[in-house]
Amino acid sequence: MTDSLDEAKEALGARLRELRLDAGLSGTELAHRAGWHQTKVSKIEYGKTRPTDADIRTWCAHTRSEGQVADLIATARNIESAYLEWRRVLGTGVKRRQHASLRIESETQFMRVFHPYLIPGLLQTADYAEEVLRRVVEFHRIPDDIEAGVSKRLQRQQVLYRRDHSFHFLIAEQAIRTTVGSDQIMLGQMDRLLAAMGMPRVTIGIIPSMSRYQVPLSNFTLFDNQMVMVENVTAEMTITQPREIAVYGRAFDILTSQSVAGDPARSLIRTLIGERTAG
Repeated sequence: MTDSLDEAKEALGARLRELRLDAGLSGTELAHRAGWHQTKVSKIEYGKTRPTDADIRTWCAHTRSEGQVADLIATARNIESAYLEWRRVLGTGVKRRQHASLRIESETQFMRVFHPYLIPGLLQTADYAEEVLRRVVEFHRIPDDIEAGVSKRLQRQQVLYRRDHSFHFLIAEQAIRTTVGSDQIMLGQMDRLLAAMGMPRVTIGIIPSMSRYQVPLSNFTLFDNQMVMVENVTAEMTITQPREIAVYGRAFDILTSQSVAGDPARSLIRTLIGERTAG
């Protein structure tokens, strides 16, 4: 987990510690009343253990703070959802995750997306998306609902046409060079990128492969300045700590300064189309 998750657990523990102190109880006395091992209270208060819903209800009952139960349980559940393993997210297939993205994207006015090795989902053609989701299904060994997942991914792209939304995509040149499916699929995908560059509220930058290394690279998406989502091999992380969001914003700005857009980006794509065609 990221440092922000540890900080969130520690913050929740600090809130519970305040409730205990306000009630005039020692940690040992609270544990005794709750029927817990004497170390459980300190583990919760210092963020070593995430309290269950039942733990919070018990805590609040013995500290005469029942009015705090709902908010504390919601806080604890948000901590749990900040780091989700793909085996949980994709347990029923890929469609559900695509539907979740649709909701988040519709609520975001300004999205900034960086991907070092794939074309972002909002810019993918149907054929490209099908190949990507097929690899996801095979790698994670999850139920095959690829057709439904592709349909939902294409539905997500309608948000690109909403006038109250704007988008800035940064794509490493490697993302365009990585072969997804076949040359034919890649040629269609590059045509799609060229078309998307003409959309009024969409900016697409490409970071040339010879650019100097400046920031650690992993794919991430900024939703306004409220949240960042990062994907790795085993899980997706949702970051809401303002300090960390600011770091991702700075990374995006640095990557933007290295990218080419407009006619230079179109020229780069056409060069890559020529290489695919000649091959």
